[in-house]
Amino acid sequence: MASYSQIRAHVAEVQERLAAACARSGRPREAVTLVAVTKMRSLDEVRAAYACGLRDLGENRSEDLLARRRALDDEWAVDPPRWHMIGHIQSRKAADVVAGADVVHSLDSFRLAERLDRLAGQAGRVLPVLVELNVSGEVTKNGLLAWTDELLAETLAVMGRLATLRYLSVLGLMTMAPNVTDPELARSVFVRLRMVQALARERLPFASWGELSMGMTNDYEVAVEEGATMVRIGRAIFGEYGEERTEQI
Repeated sequence: MASYSQIRAHVAEVQERLAAACARSGRPREAVTLVAVTKMRSLDEVRAAYACGLRDLGENRSEDLLARRRALDDEWAVDPPRWHMIGHIQSRKAADVVAGADVVHSLDSFRLAERLDRLAGQAGRVLPVLVELNVSGEVTKNGLLAWTDELLAETLAVMGRLATLRYLSVLGLMTMAPNVTDPELARSVFVRLRMVQALARERLPFASWGELSMGMTNDYEVAVEEGATMVRIGRAIFGEYGEERTEQI
């Protein structure tokens, strides 16, 4: 488990590298939201990230997100963080997502959108969402298919149907790049997501499509250079997982 001093040093390094990447892309540091991915981390590690000034926290599992929120909300009532659901959402867990998430990054089907919309309406809220796209062609990745122009045309049609849902607020797009050692190999994925963003703005003006959630520990600087407005970072903040923890976020 990482100590507060270790997490503080890691956060400072990430912030410095984010600022440099923003400068290279001609944007202010405030243009990019750092989402600290807290999956499989202890509550004390999450508290340490909060103490370091991080106010956007991301979880992969809906039950973990809801449990952490319930455990920590009272402590942080004066200055609450935003909780981001960044992992795949099972339909049967959609109610947990509506109850626990401030932002959903992983909307990957119209069927899920309809369920989230209905549950959000029942809860009396509007749920901010990003549409997850698979622009790399990796079969292990979730998201609406968009790595060829033919697939993208079908996906844009699906995205257009989101305009009919009253209780979802579409913020933008999310993707996951291949897990590569050289971050330059991920650049084309980020370029393509930015291209899809431009098409969505032109053809689907019911939303601003302003947010691009892309970039993780291995490649977040390249993602920022290509227009990311949200980066999802876990290991660079909390340190490597133990041998039994093999997730790469």
